[in-house]
Amino acid sequence: MISKKAKYAINALKVLTEEYGKGPILIAFIAAKENIPKKFLESILLELRNHGILQSQKGKGGGYLLRVEPERVNLAQIVRIIDGPIAPMPCVSLNFYVRCDDCADEETCSIRPIMLRIRDANLAVYQTTTLRMLVDGVESTV
Repeated sequence: MISKKAKYAINALKVLTEEYGKGPILIAFIAAKENIPKKFLESILLELRNHGILQSQKGKGGGYLLRVEPERVNLAQIVRIIDGPIAPMPCVSLNFYVRCDDCADEETCSIRPIMLRIRDANLAVYQTTTLRMLVDGVESTV
């Protein structure tokens, strides 16, 4: 399950995708359109900017805009930035692997193979769904 923060990030990026090419968009506009608390949204957008997804402009006419084309940003990138691992358990994570403390042997664990399939299914959808697809209502082909 993704966090509320990740959901807000995706909704904010959806707005920025809809406004792509129109210049910087004010935080207040995004917050009002998606009903996101402004202070919380500020921290989310700053985090996305620090990871190279967004750029910001200060001053009159300032705001946030996508640094990368919406066709090149997928949901896996966003979820990982905001929530960290996509995997349901740390022992099946691709980027955040940690051995389970309570597992004697990963090879004989009966839960791990199922969690690998769950991770792969979720990851396939996240990786093949771009911001552009989200805005255009196009479903992932997975």
